[in-house]
Amino acid sequence: MNAYVDGLAALAEPTTVLCLLAGLAVGTLVGVFPGVTGSMAVALAAGFTLTLEPVQGLAVLLSIYVGANYGDRVPSILINTPGTPAAISTTFDGYPLAKQGKGGLALVVSAFATTGGILVSMVVFVLAAQPIARFALEFGPAEMFALVVFGLTVMISISSRSLLKGALAGVAGLALATVGRDPITGDQRFTFGIGDLSSGLPFIAIIIGLFGIAELLDQILTHRSTSARPVSSLGRYWPTRPELKGLRKPFASSAAIGTFVGVVPAAGGDIAGLVGWDRARRMSKHPEQYGKGSLEGITAADTASSATLGGSLTTTMALGIPGDSVMAVMIGSMVIWGLQPGPALFTQNPDLVASIAGIMVIATVLSLAVGLVRMRGMVRLLDMPQHFLWAGILVFCVVGTYTTANSFYPIWIMLGAGFVGLVLKRTGFPPGPVVLGLLLGPLAESNLRRALLIDSPVALVTQPIAAVLLLLAVLSVVGPLVSRARARRRGRTSEPPTADAPADESDVRAGRR
Repeated sequence: MNAYVDGLAALAEPTTVLCLLAGLAVGTLVGVFPGVTGSMAVALAAGFTLTLEPVQGLAVLLSIYVGANYGDRVPSILINTPGTPAAISTTFDGYPLAKQGKGGLALVVSAFATTGGILVSMVVFVLAAQPIARFALEFGPAEMFALVVFGLTVMISISSRSLLKGALAGVAGLALATVGRDPITGDQRFTFGIGDLSSGLPFIAIIIGLFGIAELLDQILTHRSTSARPVSSLGRYWPTRPELKGLRKPFASSAAIGTFVGVVPAAGGDIAGLVGWDRARRMSKHPEQYGKGSLEGITAADTASSATLGGSLTTTMALGIPGDSVMAVMIGSMVIWGLQPGPALFTQNPDLVASIAGIMVIATVLSLAVGLVRMRGMVRLLDMPQHFLWAGILVFCVVGTYTTANSFYPIWIMLGAGFVGLVLKRTGFPPGPVVLGLLLGPLAESNLRRALLIDSPVALVTQPIAAVLLLLAVLSVVGPLVSRARARRRGRTSEPPTADAPADESDVRAGRR
């Protein structure tokens, strides 16, 4: 118990408080500006936090993670442009409400739904993470290898419409992970006589390139001047008592959905938001209002997408498998600090686990307060010209990468990864499996080789836990293939709509977006 008290007490240190507030400000701004994702912001900030103490660095990164989930709702509601992918479902009802002169009401309901979703998921983290970690302590090399394979296959299956492209991206990440020293013998591999490669490719530089530089280049190349302006008339802010009463059911169902989806490796807020919104619509007494300005709809979407934060944190800290791309960056930073997320973290650093939970809760409450107090000020930020934003991002990318090693070598790696990331983005290859493969490749290889040295390859399928995880990995790949085959079969057997037949309402909404 003393360790948990010490972990919470560490949050009262002035430096930690400043780090939390700075991260919160950055995260909120990141969310407000469309196209600047939380993954990009955390990747950029990671380079600046490596010289900080772990609790201080985590305060910066986690508060950015939380703040981005508040700021991204503002452009989604007022200009119909998601600040981050997790806010896609917010546009369904948020923008119609803004056009009806209820933008302020939509922003307030969204802020409270986001707060509730995160807090509910953090309760799950506090209650479930340690039992999961205790169970995972029983894992041997075969089980750890199977767990990594399961995490990779899940990300591959859901991160791209093409399973082949996702698989190729994952293989590319695993191939990059072999650069450096052999995890068992220590021999150099694929270094080509370059001394800097002996310790492997710099992880922070690669993720900044794949998420930051690639996104920056893509925005510059695809930028078109637009006359879109935020809805200026926000109307009333506070919901009435009957309106609040009607939001209980979608909040409860979406909180459960979001937390569950967050626990699944690589399933982010965008998926949870869509699933939560659709489920709430099916359960609603007024499904016809969804997509036209429903407070229930915006509550369901934002609660589900925000509840993934605690679920993702549970998977990351208990098993060492990133719950999403932001958590992948977090693991990379923790490894550099000498910390290894996973089952041992709860026994060796219980104070740090308490600090992480405290940071998330405090950042959530402060984000709600900032959002309610400075809502109109955040709206004005949407008018800032994007080229100023691009220049700032580029400077932070270069400076943040340079500080990781005080060398220009990581900068060249970052720029190379940025151009590769742009090609991946333009050709439909997801960067997530590349990052996960690079991060988990050494863990998978070392555990596989240890398992084979201890026993024969048969051990991978005779150990019950390993066998179940590998079976789940196979199902995560086969399941989407079967679903797509059935969808194509239904599409071929269904009659094409006639010219006079009205289109389905959901199709109309999807096409309009």
